[in-house]
Formats: sequence, structure tokens, C-alpha cells
Amino acid sequence: MTKDTSQNVAVIGLGSMGYGIATSALRGGHKVWGVDINPDQIAKFQSEGGQTSDFSDASNSLDAVAVVVLNALQTESVLFGEDGIVEKLKPGAVVLACATVPPAFAKDMASRCLEKGVHYLDAPISGGSIKAAEGQLSIMASGTPEAFGAADLLLQSISETVFELGDEAGAGSAMKAVNQLLAGVHIATMAEAITFGMTQGVTPEKFVEVISKCAGTSWMLENRAPHIVEGDYTPHSSVNIWPKDLGIVLDIAKSAQFSAPITAAALQQFVAAAGMGFGWEDDAAVAKVYARNAGISLPEQG
Repeated sequence: MTKDTSQNVAVIGLGSMGYGIATSALRGGHKVWGVDINPDQIAKFQSEGGQTSDFSDASNSLDAVAVVVLNALQTESVLFGEDGIVEKLKPGAVVLACATVPPAFAKDMASRCLEKGVHYLDAPISGGSIKAAEGQLSIMASGTPEAFGAADLLLQSISETVFELGDEAGAGSAMKAVNQLLAGVHIATMAEAITFGMTQGVTPEKFVEVISKCAGTSWMLENRAPHIVEGDYTPHSSVNIWPKDLGIVLDIAKSAQFSAPITAAALQQFVAAAGMGFGWEDDAAVAKVYARNAGISLPEQG
């Protein structure tokens, strides 16, 4: 008898990352309900094969729920708010919590889920919207063996690498904070370097051509600098993500009595970009802060 590899799955939050997770789960053979505050996103997903039946009616048949929202507040609201999903899930179902949140929050959510007989996998994600759509995310996961077991089929559909970081929620979120420290600093530093180069006659195009092949490169530089070259700030990951994520890093650092001055400096640049009205643009728009201060003009979209 062949083991059934199809599950009933919900993806709550159909933004750039969540939509990719939902479509990857579909390709993995799962029945997938897409849930979002934007009805157009739901309709789009349904047109691509998502379930069209009422999500509320399906809640008690779900095997796994991926929560791909912005922050801890939204995660808690989805799980335990006025219309929280945990109360409706069957015993043994698993929640994959994918937002960047403080480790202590993840531990609290896991404990509250366990009281309801629901598994909780602390499962922050990395890889960007393209990797999400390709089902090739890196997932920094921690939770009980039972949580990993319940999530396994979905994880296979949406990830390239699952790092199993321990049997208790919180460890995944701690690792994600380390990643976000580097990622945020790298974006801000890329913006500083590309605009510094412009003051010395180095065009953004030449910057990408040369530095991407030199020791000063980074994944973020290679991924984000082309957005500046193209003058295209369509958000794949928005500026507004970084005051939240780097703020979490600094909160954790404060509780650990750890000084993180470079993180703090990067955070201020993203705050400045948001204050200039670029919060919902691609996070490469942090370069506009440097350009304004230097009195230079970035490339415009052709």
C-alpha cells in the first residue's frame, strides 16, 4: 500500500514569500488553501489551482498551516486572535511559523499550541521570493520531533534545505536573527558602497560587473544592486521589513548585554528610507538615502 504524500495545507499570508510557498506546496501535490486579507491574492491563487472551498469549513481537516505574515503580532493574531486558527485545528496538526520573531515569542507560541494538541515548528525562512516560488527555501527550524514529523511532507515541497536546530522552539528564531543581522547590514553596506562609487565616477553598472566578482561581494549585493542599476524598486522585500527585523536583533542583543553598533547604524538607514516615503519600495531603495545626502542621482527605470 502506497503511503499518501498529499496533505491538506493552508498558507496564511500570500505576500511575495507566502505566495511562493503556497504554489510550491501545490506542485508538491497538496491540497492548498490560500488565505490573505487581500481578496485579489486569494482569487489569483485559486485560479492557479488553490482550493476554492471555504477556508473556515476546511480548518478542522488541515494537516499543516504555514503562517507567513509580517511579525509576531500578526502571528499571534492568526493563531490565537478573535478568529484564531489553533482552536479549529485537529489534534496532531502542525503550525509552521515563518515570520521573523523573537525566540521567547516562539517558545510562548509553541507552549500555547501544545495546550491545544497542536504542534508548532519554529520555522523562519530565507531565500527570497524567487526561491520561495521555486520551492527552494532554506528553513531554520526547531521544534519537537513530532512537529518535524508532522511538517515533513510540506517541508519537502517548499524547501531546498531544512536546518534542524533543536527540539525546542526558539532556536530557529535565534538563528534567523543572526541571518537578518548580516542580511540587513549587507544591503545597507551595498547601498553605501554603490553610491560611494558613484561619487568617484564608478557607474552602478560597472560596480555590479566588477564587485560581484571580487572579495567585497555578498549574496545581497548580487541580488539587490541590479535593482538600483535598473531603477526598479518593485518590492521583493520591502524597506519596512528591516526596522522590524533589525529591531528584533537589537532587542535580543540588549537582553544579552551585547553591543551591536554596526546593526544599529544599518537600522538607522532603513528608518531614514522609510521616513523619506520609501517604506514599501524594494529594500534596495535604502540607496536613495545615500544618494540624497550625496546630491547624486540614481539610475531611473528605462
